[in-house]
Amino acid sequence: MSIEAPDQRAPRLKLLRDALERGTLRRVQRMVNALHPAEIADLLESLPPAERDVVWDLVDTQTDGDVLVALNEEVRAKLVGGMDAEELIAATDGMDLDDLADLVPDLPEAVTRQVIQSMDHQDRERLRAVMAYAEDTAGGLMDPDVVTVRPDVTLEVVLRYLRIRGELPAGGDALYVVNRYGRYVGYLYLTSLLTSDPTMTVAELMDASVEGVPATIDAREVASLFETRDLVTAPVVDSDGRLLGRITIDDVVDVIREEAEHSILSMAGLAEDEDMFAPVVTSSRRRAVWLGVNLATAFIAASVVGLFQATIDQVVALAVLMPIVASMGGIAGSQTLTLIIRGVALGQVDGSNARWLMMRELAVGVLNGLGWALVVAAATILWFKSWLLGGIIALALIINLVIAALSGVLIPLVLRRMKIDPALAGSVVLTTVTDVVGFMVFLGLGALLLT
Repeated sequence: MSIEAPDQRAPRLKLLRDALERGTLRRVQRMVNALHPAEIADLLESLPPAERDVVWDLVDTQTDGDVLVALNEEVRAKLVGGMDAEELIAATDGMDLDDLADLVPDLPEAVTRQVIQSMDHQDRERLRAVMAYAEDTAGGLMDPDVVTVRPDVTLEVVLRYLRIRGELPAGGDALYVVNRYGRYVGYLYLTSLLTSDPTMTVAELMDASVEGVPATIDAREVASLFETRDLVTAPVVDSDGRLLGRITIDDVVDVIREEAEHSILSMAGLAEDEDMFAPVVTSSRRRAVWLGVNLATAFIAASVVGLFQATIDQVVALAVLMPIVASMGGIAGSQTLTLIIRGVALGQVDGSNARWLMMRELAVGVLNGLGWALVVAAATILWFKSWLLGGIIALALIINLVIAALSGVLIPLVLRRMKIDPALAGSVVLTTVTDVVGFMVFLGLGALLLT
């Protein structure tokens, strides 16, 4: 998808929809095909299904493959399902191998076989090398199209080779230096190649400090490496150090965007590849799962309240005030939870520093608990004219904020260890904990001291 700003996309989308409503399809076709494939994908995702199909039919067939790769998985699957084998094979013609590796899993098996059979042996092996790795790893991200040189040749020889070759892979800032066994040994920047003495050898000029990225590491770790080392491209190597391909900054931008979407949507129980214009029944079914989970946890909290029904009947003020305790705990816990999930995603939080973070968040919980407990207690005393009720809610608030801080640290770490996405399940578990603890402490103290 394009990362163009929403205020730039909105007028373009409005113009396109106006043209569609007026039936001026030639104008729509000109508008669409003047865009970059990623921008076309972005517009397609912004259209309801009927209009999307019309616009898709107007897209230049030469850019079909690049547009399909840029679409989210659900929209792509729908469009691929409406294309025949000849159209799909034509769409894959001339695609970069790393993009083709992303598209091939969504193609029908018969089409995939034809596409692979139509490739030369070298490209076929390169494609298989990329597809051997999971999509969310360095190997799955890499482009196998690389230019390599030996360390013992001169720059003049390298320049002659490049002139004969005629072109370089897009998005690169360097050539990769490998030994006779294909193992990566260094980085030769194009700027150095062009500005240095042609009689120098590659070994004299190469940068051996740029390490190869293991093909099996997680894509998030790759993004972190690019950020910390200010990389534009990076070599990808296997367990023996042999060069497999390269990752470019545009691949990393896609990872960062997808991680951001995942974090935001998962906290609401949604998938980042969900089509915004999916059928009502489909969307309802997906969302029903987490609504059901939430309902189950709500019944748990309600059952705790039910245990103190007799107390609430005697002291109605408890029913009025108890949402305050649960709400404050929920907000405080969500702040800690979000911070820890972010730290886990960035690789900044693990077992080595979790204890320190937990103690820090407990201290923050105590400090905020004391401060806001005084405010809530004062308001309660003025409202209900009861010092005892003010003291009860103040104590309950302090306890719940401390428990919320503790839960906000422990829940994502425990879920991660259980191989459950903290962004997806963390908020549900946290809400249950803060509600149950808040109601239990507040109503328990009320039952003990007011009845």
